Amino acid sequence: MRTSDLPQRISRRLLQDIAAGSIQAGHHLGAQQLADRYGVSRTPIRDAMIILEEGGFVVRRENRGYFVADVDVDTLTEVLEQQPASMNDEYHRLAEDWLTGRLPEEVTEQFLRQEYGWSKSWTNDLLVRAAREGWAERKEGYGWRFLPVANTPEAFDEIYRFRMAIEPAAMLEPSFKLDRKILTEQRRIQEGMLEMDFSTVPAESLLENGALLHEELIKLSGNPYFLMALQRVNRMRRLMEYRAEVNHERLVEQCTEHLEILALLEAGNTVDASYRMRQHLSGALKRKSPVAWNWAADKEVAQPMRSTKR
Repeated sequence: MRTSDLPQRISRRLLQDIAAGSIQAGHHLGAQQLADRYGVSRTPIRDAMIILEEGGFVVRRENRGYFVADVDVDTLTEVLEQQPASMNDEYHRLAEDWLTGRLPEEVTEQFLRQEYGWSKSWTNDLLVRAAREGWAERKEGYGWRFLPVANTPEAFDEIYRFRMAIEPAAMLEPSFKLDRKILTEQRRIQEGMLEMDFSTVPAESLLENGALLHEELIKLSGNPYFLMALQRVNRMRRLMEYRAEVNHERLVEQCTEHLEILALLEAGNTVDASYRMRQHLSGALKRKSPVAWNWAADKEVAQPMRSTKR
């Protein structure tokens, strides 16, 4: 994949986020904000905006920048279906190989390029994204290291139990304060997910919407350490969550429970919302834990790739 393809990949990811409802019509698309969101510099962001403007998906307003256009959902879905797959497929392939034990703990970019047939820029993009999402890190001097914290069922269970401890408790903090604007925005996103054709939206966009709701709610505690802790474990669990097949029934159940929690908060029933949050997380753990342990069984029988020590 050539470096010049980066703006095209960013434009696709942005369209996917719009389709998922996390970015809505009329939203201002700040260059630095998008650069931080997608882990790139401002230059490919500007090029991506030009691509999207030519397609009618964003509009440029003089001295104000770019804004999301009011695009018909069916049109957006059709465009996404016609576009070639983004780097997500290869990213998931890399994640899958690490989860199932086919990759050694330490690798070089040259090793990955030879194993997968990737270009230098493509390999770097994937590794940078893995580092940003918390399951890889650059070694001092040379090479990369994959982090084991994200690829065990024990860690997956522990993360959910940790969340069950802090998220309901955060709602009961003396400094917890409702923000109607945040509640309204999260309701919009969750209701939009129930109406979308989720088959055209990548799993990570749907997962990001769920993680965003939990992070926005814990932020209301007024205690920054709750938020910092949740953001970290959300990054750590994301890798294993990618492997779970998103189906309509599970999506409806998740969004419905999110909306129930929002309704309780909107009504001022913080204690009940806290209890419902614990039920919600407990239910998620019961559904997902068996899947995580099955992944562990897959890993036991997987054949590792050759060593990268040369």
